Amino acid sequence: MQPEAKEPEGDSVWEEPPSVLWGLDPMFNAFNRLYVKDILQMRESCLVSGIYFYNSHPIFKVDVLGTVVYKREREDFFCYGVDDGTGVINSLCWKDEQWRDQGDPATSGARSFGSSARGDFNPANELKKLRQAQHSSSHLEIGELLRVRGPVKTSRQQREIMASTYYKVSDPVMAVQISWMMEVPQLYRQCYDKPFQLDSSAQNPNIQGGSASYLLGRATHILKDFLKEKEVTRFRPSDVQDLLQRLVSRQPQKTASEQEPEAGPSSGPPTSFKQLGELLQKSLQILQDEGLVFRKVKSQDEVYHVTERDKDLLMAVRDILLEDCRREKYAEKGCHILHVLSSVRQRYSRNVSKAALELVLKALECNSDIISTSDSHYTIH
Repeated sequence: MQPEAKEPEGDSVWEEPPSVLWGLDPMFNAFNRLYVKDILQMRESCLVSGIYFYNSHPIFKVDVLGTVVYKREREDFFCYGVDDGTGVINSLCWKDEQWRDQGDPATSGARSFGSSARGDFNPANELKKLRQAQHSSSHLEIGELLRVRGPVKTSRQQREIMASTYYKVSDPVMAVQISWMMEVPQLYRQCYDKPFQLDSSAQNPNIQGGSASYLLGRATHILKDFLKEKEVTRFRPSDVQDLLQRLVSRQPQKTASEQEPEAGPSSGPPTSFKQLGELLQKSLQILQDEGLVFRKVKSQDEVYHVTERDKDLLMAVRDILLEDCRREKYAEKGCHILHVLSSVRQRYSRNVSKAALELVLKALECNSDIISTSDSHYTIH
């Protein structure tokens, strides 16, 4: 089966991130717990074979938990078909060399167990027992639960996992599977479904000297500390601009001979003001993307509200839940976060983001004003 691309855009529209930037994505070197369906549909890199993309994230290693639905054994490896409920993928699991050379430890070790029947500790026998347990955990039958980790390969137009680690999972009460099914959706929401994006300054840095991404991270951290320490409810960019001045002033400026002709020696360093403005705007945008601040009204007078300290916003969200949860439609399960978001934008401000609303709901839940009834549903306490 030829894998299909996950991204809806066509090949002529979708642009592969430059390979030099792949290492900046934390998913690149991680074993990603993706659904089998998504592994089969990932787009393969045009530059490097064995690299795939999910939501622009470069991926080459995965972590899968599923049921063995078919098995094929060869002299050097097992090929298990692993079904996680969304699809089936081949997993190529290599046999340990010592098993091939010495045979099955389950039978070879049984002959020497009698020597330790007297209760004496025999290191050789204990090692054989350990090898037997390891051998047993690596030989699975159809219907047993397998966890496999390793890089993804495409062989004969079929996607496969080349297992670096694999073992049988003992899960009589399904505790492992339930835990897995609860963790994976969280990973999708927090990591996988958020596209891999780099700030433009990381690729074309305008801030001279040092790493642009490092400066942006430092600037964002400074603004977060300011919001935490001062406990302000709202602020303007001019209120925090001086906090970032030191970061820009530490960067080496162009000498007079390197300045553009029109700048002139008496005009001062014209790039520093531009750098400070760019750094401030990008830092504030990150705070907005994370939901920490928002602009209630977008006007020339830029006023940023601190989400968790905006009492009017907290009251508006609480009143919406109090009113709507009385309706029969939402009485049992509560209101979905998207319903609350739509109501907040209608009644309070259309500029409230989902990330900001999530912080408000979390704050209300910590204060026992509301409770979460199920995934992304909330009701009044």
